[in-house]
Amino acid sequence: MENKALEQLFESYTGKIPGKTERITSAGSNRTYYRMTAGGESYIGVAGTVAEENRTFCALAGHLASKGINVPRVYAVSEDGMCYLQEDLGRESLFDRISPGRMAGRYSEEEIALLKKTVAKLPEIQIRGAEGWDFSRCLYSKAFDRRSVMFDLNYFKYCFLKTSGIEFDEEKLEDDFETLSGLLLSCGSDAFMYRDFQSRNVMIRDGEPYFIDFQGGRRGPVYYDLASFVWQARSDFPQELKDTLVDTYLEALKKYRDVDEAEFRNNLRLFVFFRTLQVLGAYGFRGGFEKKKHFLESIPYAVANLGELLPFISGICPYMAGIFTRIVSMPGFMKKPEPVNPLPGNLKVRIFSFSYKAGIPEDASGNGGGYVFDCRAIHNPGRYAQYRSKTGLDREVKEFLEGRGEVAAFMENVCALADAHVEKYIARGFTDLMFSFGCTGGQHRSVYCAEALAAHLASRYGIGITLVHREQGIEKQL
Repeated sequence: MENKALEQLFESYTGKIPGKTERITSAGSNRTYYRMTAGGESYIGVAGTVAEENRTFCALAGHLASKGINVPRVYAVSEDGMCYLQEDLGRESLFDRISPGRMAGRYSEEEIALLKKTVAKLPEIQIRGAEGWDFSRCLYSKAFDRRSVMFDLNYFKYCFLKTSGIEFDEEKLEDDFETLSGLLLSCGSDAFMYRDFQSRNVMIRDGEPYFIDFQGGRRGPVYYDLASFVWQARSDFPQELKDTLVDTYLEALKKYRDVDEAEFRNNLRLFVFFRTLQVLGAYGFRGGFEKKKHFLESIPYAVANLGELLPFISGICPYMAGIFTRIVSMPGFMKKPEPVNPLPGNLKVRIFSFSYKAGIPEDASGNGGGYVFDCRAIHNPGRYAQYRSKTGLDREVKEFLEGRGEVAAFMENVCALADAHVEKYIARGFTDLMFSFGCTGGQHRSVYCAEALAAHLASRYGIGITLVHREQGIEKQL
């Protein structure tokens, strides 16, 4: 194992040598995560780069658990604070569970129920989490104050706005920053603010949400976390679902305090605006400076959130509203329009995964074949020993592929082509369409992509789909 200190901590706590250690892909954290098993028991080993960050997480985990909140138990911490062992909550995050809805642009009843269950837990974290917690122990910022507000606004200005190519008057922008800061800070600050409450930080175990990555929490207003979750850019929730989640949250919050709903919703819009600016700054930095493409691909979704807020923004920050009017109309920042669902037809779609070594699948329909997508440019999980016996159907491989961001961009383009073709075929009364995904062994990348397209088309259109993983001998009907 590459981290000897973590291995020693595992042995010290369990009395066993880890029989298997698997590195877990993480999206944006500097911490390194491992799934460590011995004697049929599984733990998550965490190696951090900042001891104080690790200690803050462990202290908060103990505090929140004492309030009955679903968080991982921390079993052991190294003397220097650089690594620790925590409870293994499984492999599936809320982000994973709702991925079919996210890809299809339509969330199922099961997905909506899980989202509602998650957001209903938020007031408990915020209100009960603040009870008895010493906020002086928080990492970096202790409270949502003017300094932290201006930090995020300047993050937006320097990492997104200045790189966008839009000319602006810096003094007028700063005037609006001051106005916005004053309004945000007038909304109260008496709760535990999770800071990064989003679907990647919620694990699903036995149908229940469990919460991770709360070490950046601080004293703050209740609105910030709700805005982060409901308006998470890439989730792209439809307005009706956003309204449902806000209503669910308010009902849960009323168990802890009286709520003026009109005032609450007005304040929430302020924080949606503010959080979107912070997110654009993060996307600009991660995409433009760190060259992580999937962050750049998320920018149009955040910009779309800004577009919905323009009437509200113009009433409080008129200069910024003018800037955003220009931003939302820039082609590079616009979301691709979703196709209109056609009426169901008699079209049958066949989707294959295959190995190029064994040749491209034959088209038994006699139509000569259809689209063939080469997945070999996507980073190959098969190069790593821990994935060689697995396929694109396994959670570990999915996490590997999704964590790098390449597959999301690839599938976005594939789905756009597939949508256009399916709609045209239905309109013309055609009955057969074929898509094939190939990679080196027909085991990892091609299987994942074939599954993703099948889920996308099944959710969007009233058509029959046959999915074939040729090299695995799997065929199923959707």
